[in-house]
Amino acid sequence: MAEKKGNIFKRIGKAFSDVIAELKRVTWPTKEKLAKTSAVVLLVIVFFAVYLTIIGSGGRWVLDKIGFYNIVETTATTAESGETTAASETTAASETTTESTAG
Repeated sequence: MAEKKGNIFKRIGKAFSDVIAELKRVTWPTKEKLAKTSAVVLLVIVFFAVYLTIIGSGGRWVLDKIGFYNIVETTATTAESGETTAASETTAASETTTESTAG
């Protein structure tokens, strides 16, 4: 059968006491070690930020040189534009005929 878990407040109190006991066993760094480690982390972050910016700018420069970003404009062929004009003229003519017979 299922075990009885006990009072909720006792379980919460036990959890807090376990956390406090575990934190007492932790080896905390000294201020000097913490400062040195933080400085190394910040230097690595700055280095990689500069490195990735250079890589991105270099890639952009290469793509510009090979014409990757050039915009190619396409125009519709005359056959397509002729069909479009004919269709709009037909629609306009049918609307005019409908208006004249209705009025």
